[in-house]
Amino acid sequence: MSKRRQERMAIEIRRIMARIIQEDIKDPRIDFTTVSITRVDVSNDLSHARVYISVLGDDEKQEETMQALQKAKGFIRSELVQAIQVKHAPDLEFRLDHSIEQGIRIASLLDELKEGPKIHDE
Repeated sequence: MSKRRQERMAIEIRRIMARIIQEDIKDPRIDFTTVSITRVDVSNDLSHARVYISVLGDDEKQEETMQALQKAKGFIRSELVQAIQVKHAPDLEFRLDHSIEQGIRIASLLDELKEGPKIHDE
């Protein structure tokens, strides 16, 4: 399979999954305002897709969200098949991605450095 088709499929899966999480999943453990799909990697034969999910919040919130997504995997996969109109949807593997969280932390540290040292009045 061409690398270009693989990339297009990954982009399409990412777009569709974002819509499914935002509009179709009704699990109260998933707060779609704190969930982002950062990346999708698709295997050469399109039989497997690794989906990287970023969840803003504490460790407990992240774990809850990942468990809810695991539970909804079958539903997500069936919705994905209908949306991309292929015979077989790829097996989905969800991975927690901390990149957005780390980016926010780095940005706040840079802002602190830009402000300079704080002078305390004594």
